[in-house]
Amino acid sequence: MMRTSYRSPSTRRWSAARIPAWIAVALLGFAEPAAAQLRLPSIGLPSVSRLPLPSVQGTLDQAVSLTDLRAATARDLLRRYPDRIEPDPSGHPVRRGELIWLAPSPQARQSAIAQGFTVLREQDLPELGLRQLVMRAPEGEPLAAAAQRLRALEPDADVDFNHLYLRSGDTGGGAAPASAPVRGQPRRVGLIDGGVDRRHAAFAQAHIQSFGCSGRELPSAHGTAVASLLVGRDGVFAGVQPSAELFAADVYCDQPDGGAAEDVARALAWMVRERAPVINISLVGPPNMLMNKAIQAVIRQGHLVVAAVGNDGPAAAALYPASYPGVVGVSGVAPSRRALPEAAQGPQVILSAPGSELAAARSGGGYVTVRGTSFAAPIVAGLLCEALSQPDTQAAAVALAHLERAATDLGEPGRDNVFGYGLVGESSRTSPDRVAARRP
Repeated sequence: MMRTSYRSPSTRRWSAARIPAWIAVALLGFAEPAAAQLRLPSIGLPSVSRLPLPSVQGTLDQAVSLTDLRAATARDLLRRYPDRIEPDPSGHPVRRGELIWLAPSPQARQSAIAQGFTVLREQDLPELGLRQLVMRAPEGEPLAAAAQRLRALEPDADVDFNHLYLRSGDTGGGAAPASAPVRGQPRRVGLIDGGVDRRHAAFAQAHIQSFGCSGRELPSAHGTAVASLLVGRDGVFAGVQPSAELFAADVYCDQPDGGAAEDVARALAWMVRERAPVINISLVGPPNMLMNKAIQAVIRQGHLVVAAVGNDGPAAAALYPASYPGVVGVSGVAPSRRALPEAAQGPQVILSAPGSELAAARSGGGYVTVRGTSFAAPIVAGLLCEALSQPDTQAAAVALAHLERAATDLGEPGRDNVFGYGLVGESSRTSPDRVAARRP
């Protein structure tokens, strides 16, 4: 069986012009907002995944909730923070009034300033071969029109919106058992997400390096849960690589407009500096030229990028970064080995891993029940981390091909759009019942 998902990135390309299905869902409105993934200061949206589901109907209801989750989160952000967030022409949330401009000439920059644009931030990312300017559009001018004017100044310089990337899964409830020490061969694995609660018992023996938020520790529910599935260890609970050193970049910093494309690009540059060979990104959003260029620069340097394919449903448009060429897109599978009904499908699905009825660390202590492709991705990242000790293009291709061959083929023979090459990491799932049985 041919394995082309990593070796030939150019063979995996998907249309960026499709209107995301979740926008149509969002226009219908909701009686109640779905559970939030973002670590927002005070949204307080209810959870949809607190207990193991007793019936098929319960599973379907939860899948609908997760499918609507990103739309509800985006809608709530736009409603609550209109001074900081606005929609792009397709309805995706972006930082209000901001445009990303890659490597414009000094002449074009001066022309833009003369026309009323303001340079908000400028940063060189030599690790990615990129220089980005974040420009403020002139007051009162629609952002799409401002983007067109900026492009006209220098057609060869890329211009895009500063898109926000949302998390792709949900957490529920649980309790904490006692901790246990860890020994093993050290590995490095990267995580781009929200903040990690380093005080949690699951990380008592973990080695965690942090990036972002000017050195402040701002734990989030999503980041803590994903990190625990990578490197956590606490009694009966265990992540995939508890002996690995975790390089955790917080791209949200407890801000409603966190998780922007420029934040993710800076985090990727840090991962390259720290030589984290495998990088987990359980975030989803629209195509973005800065995100694409940053991801491709990382892949060219021998890193494996693992990303959740998202929970917008099997008929939804592709989400990013999982759908970029060369990225290892991960879908979620239930304990029954059925695909999560809310999981995305398509050529971006390379592997599948457990994505429901998983225990994970809860920020503040205890454990939660999690569901979604967000939590399948770190299982795949952890398995790849075991086989890849440093960034290396050839070794990365070998590690991925080996994991593809080891996968349990589900669905149609060979790679398919539902499971990819199949299911991996099935034994890595810690049941919420096992954790609950160890309550003090």
